[in-house]
Amino acid sequence: MRYWNFIKNAATETEPESIELRIEGDIVSDDDAWLYEWFGMPATSPNAFKSALAEHEGKDITVWVDSYGGDVFAAAGIYNALMEHRGKVTVKVDGKAMSAASVIAMAGGEIHMSPVAILMIHNPLTMAAGDAREMRHTADVLDAVKETIINAYQLKTNKSRNKIAAMMDDETWMSAKTAIKEGFADGMLYSETPAPDSVLDFSRHAVMNTATETMKKVAEFTRKRVRAEPEPNTDVLKAKLALKAKSLELFLL
Repeated sequence: MRYWNFIKNAATETEPESIELRIEGDIVSDDDAWLYEWFGMPATSPNAFKSALAEHEGKDITVWVDSYGGDVFAAAGIYNALMEHRGKVTVKVDGKAMSAASVIAMAGGEIHMSPVAILMIHNPLTMAAGDAREMRHTADVLDAVKETIINAYQLKTNKSRNKIAAMMDDETWMSAKTAIKEGFADGMLYSETPAPDSVLDFSRHAVMNTATETMKKVAEFTRKRVRAEPEPNTDVLKAKLALKAKSLELFLL
């Protein structure tokens, strides 16, 4: 049993033969694939994937991605296979491309997202045990793995490494609109127009920046309104104060 599938679309009078591929479920190592197969759980592993992909050498393929992610090294193997594929690779995210799955998505010459899809990037995670030296070594390994992930994101987005690293630190969740804006995607499925403003941006920094910009606009509006108010007539004010003082004097008497 496998949870990725190649579909061959026969050629028509107007369109050449094309291949569609679906990647669903966890991204797992080849050593762990049998366990997922045993329990019938969705999973994608690199070696079997590479063998199947080789059967479609030279063909244009469309890769549909809907995965929470998984093993970063398994994702690297799948990413490399797609990058080496002789034929155009178009990635379409119809649900989610999160964590390691977002790395696979970066192999697309073009990346398109459904208007209801999510792309999420974050720092690599692991579990460790041992003494202080082993824990420090594990942290160093995670830093090295992060650098390799940044390579894939940078090749697609042309962003600075520091910017991408900060986005990973913040565990950035991107809607189709945000992913297009940030360079992680090229377009939105089912629409020939830009993504609507109502699509949410889940980046923590973006939310804070939006709030800051809103406060700036409110402050500017307030300043303009104050400047627009006419200067008070001091003579009128003095007369009103005199009347109030006289009334108060009468009341006290």
